Amino acid sequence: MSIQVQPATADRWSDVETVFGRRGEDPSWCWCQRFLHSRGHESSRSSGSVPTNRDALRREITYAAVPPGLIAYVGDLPIGWTRVGPRSNFPGVSENRALAKLLTEDPGAWWVTCFVVDSRHRRSGVGSALLKAAVVFAHGHGATAVEGHPVDVALLSTARVGGSAIFTGTVEMFSTAGFVEVGRTYPTRPVMRLPL
Repeated sequence: MSIQVQPATADRWSDVETVFGRRGEDPSWCWCQRFLHSRGHESSRSSGSVPTNRDALRREITYAAVPPGLIAYVGDLPIGWTRVGPRSNFPGVSENRALAKLLTEDPGAWWVTCFVVDSRHRRSGVGSALLKAAVVFAHGHGATAVEGHPVDVALLSTARVGGSAIFTGTVEMFSTAGFVEVGRTYPTRPVMRLPL
């Protein structure tokens, strides 16, 4: 299967919706907004004045100077998404106390927050293709390193791991792409880094 990866630009919004699939029909679903806000953000939101997560992502993609994510395709079919951007753009990462103990000050560090892969195409290299493309994309935009917080699936206690449990990627995927572990926030959650 040949996988191509493209930046998520305004003209590809319908492809983002396709990738998010039936989950995307719920505008309150994450829509890759989780790491964009500090921990207290949800409790401070007032109903009615804040856009839905879907609307927020659409606006972001429409107006961003640098696309906030990438879309994976097989032919013309969109099958995957990842968000990547400067670590400083993600208060949910930079203000996380457990992560702060492991992260070094690096204004040029970029972060890969999450992956969404169509269930029919999981375990076929889509996540790895997205991660490799994210590294190239970040490097092309001046990143000094790319980091992430994947899951060490080998240490999970469950026999079957669902996609929602590994939305931040897997250790194997990051290791294969050349990332190295810098520490763990939890036994199953390493921080991985690839200097560029």
